[in-house]
Amino acid sequence: MNTPICYFVRQYMARNTLRLHMPGHKGVGNLGPEALDITEIKGADSLYEASGIIRESEENASFLFGAHTYYSTEGSSQCIRAMVYLSARLARVQGRQPVIAAGRNAHKSFLSAVELCDCQVEWLYPETEGSYMSCPISADNIEQLLSRPQKPCAVYVTSPDYLGNMVDVAAIAAVCHRHGVLLLVDNAHGAYLKFLPQSRHPIDMGADMCCDSAHKTLSVLTGGAYLHVSHEADGMLAAEAKNALAMFGSTSPSYLILQSLDAANQLLETYPARLASFLPAVDALREALVAHGYRVMGDEPLKITLCPKDYGYTGKELAACLEASDMICEFADPDHVVLMLTPMLGTGVLHRLREALLAVPRRAPITEAAPAFSCPEKVFSPREVMWMPQETIPVEESEGRILAAATVGCPPAVPIVICGERIDRAAIERFSYYGIKTCVVVKE
Repeated sequence: MNTPICYFVRQYMARNTLRLHMPGHKGVGNLGPEALDITEIKGADSLYEASGIIRESEENASFLFGAHTYYSTEGSSQCIRAMVYLSARLARVQGRQPVIAAGRNAHKSFLSAVELCDCQVEWLYPETEGSYMSCPISADNIEQLLSRPQKPCAVYVTSPDYLGNMVDVAAIAAVCHRHGVLLLVDNAHGAYLKFLPQSRHPIDMGADMCCDSAHKTLSVLTGGAYLHVSHEADGMLAAEAKNALAMFGSTSPSYLILQSLDAANQLLETYPARLASFLPAVDALREALVAHGYRVMGDEPLKITLCPKDYGYTGKELAACLEASDMICEFADPDHVVLMLTPMLGTGVLHRLREALLAVPRRAPITEAAPAFSCPEKVFSPREVMWMPQETIPVEESEGRILAAATVGCPPAVPIVICGERIDRAAIERFSYYGIKTCVVVKE
């Protein structure tokens, strides 16, 4: 498969042209990639008005993913905002209210999207106890929701979630479509799912739109992402996708990231074979850890999430053990250690990881559990509260106050309390448990 963006930039470099245009480094610098970093000069096309090399590259990606695929150089956050906007716009065109039913474990970029697009959110809560980062939602749950007279315009789920749990997208999509409701999927952690021996990608499972963070699980520079629109979805969504992305993106998208997305298309042609040979090694690692006494959660194929309290360690303690062996995990909190794997590591690294984890001495189990989730009182919508005067106060002084801004670290960027909700004692316990010491509240 050709890589038109990469080809153009390298041809431009070879000409040794005097760069009387942006960027200011003029192709020279100490980092290394400056010569490849250009702007929208003649022939380079323009991301949001693509008609040349960027359009050709996006058409290559569209062929690979079996969808209308558009590039983002600002991560899945830009794509999530575009999905919310497109859903709200379609709803208004159809004379419906822009109400989105969303899993409670939505990324904070979803919150900013509904604030900016003036959407109402109906939160979907987990059917079983678990981490605030997971929200196991079933098709039956969605069926009950959509059987009511007043239906949302869209359902929004996160799958895979940050801990590697996946929902049954195909079953949920079937319910949504039977009721004439869009299904949006935050698939930021699952771009590679398309290239499994049997695709588990949301578009193939029936989603109308989804985002993929190409940089999270594919060999793409940080910030590279895709917005996918299904061929089966309402035609307005694809027709206006570029405008939607442009609303939330810089007019100076990174050509380094665009080249990375372009180059990935060539790699993805052979990626299914690489995945097929790597996955058995990941499965063997997971099985060895379980046999040794570790508890592993999640069903995402390339993510191993350890729950080490049964083994006698908090997540942060076990992450420190790995760091002592020069291994840095994706994320750790008191209850979890998240390890993200790709074929780029090679199977030899998996052996090294296995040996490091098996060498950690087992200790007496830790019985302290995470504070139970409770549903806070909603006082204002996220959009209402975003315009109110705010102040930052210690968490311990916040009981009874209204949260004004997402109080969460990144990762995982999943809010514990939603903007506009009243902070209760249970919320303070959760904040404290996860090390959050201050929060932004509505000024009284």
